[in-house]
Amino acid sequence: MNSPLTHFDAQGQAHMVDVAGKDVTHRVARAAGRIRMKPETLALIRGGTAKKGDVLGIARIAAIQAAKRTSDLIPLCHPLPITRVAVDFELDDTATAVVCTAQVETLGRTGVEMEALTAVQVGLLTVYDMCKAADRGMVMEQIRVLEKHGGKSGDWTAEV
Repeated sequence: MNSPLTHFDAQGQAHMVDVAGKDVTHRVARAAGRIRMKPETLALIRGGTAKKGDVLGIARIAAIQAAKRTSDLIPLCHPLPITRVAVDFELDDTATAVVCTAQVETLGRTGVEMEALTAVQVGLLTVYDMCKAADRGMVMEQIRVLEKHGGKSGDWTAEV
């Protein structure tokens, strides 16, 4: 069985991809997503008056920790020596949302897309956790890889 999915062997069994033959290169991935909420909830975050404290500060730390622990959460991900994680939050008044963007870098044999996606998801989950008393109807959406650089397949950028 030949599959374009790299996590399956010739017999269709799941396995961890062997990256030993790949070159070590500087690899970068950037991902983003957002959590929509009531305008009042966004105002709590902006004003720093959420009951649990600094929502975006805590969410940033959670996102960084998540990037570092991705291989503990996703069974076939390789543990990677991450060299940098940058997490930014933007308040979007038009969409009444918090937008999270994460950039992850490594010098390694495999990419860091999963680490960037995990950082975004956990950052947004932390916003939800810290604000759920005020707004249980928040919606996480548009989580995706925006771009990746490095490795054999080179550069890739998402279509708008």
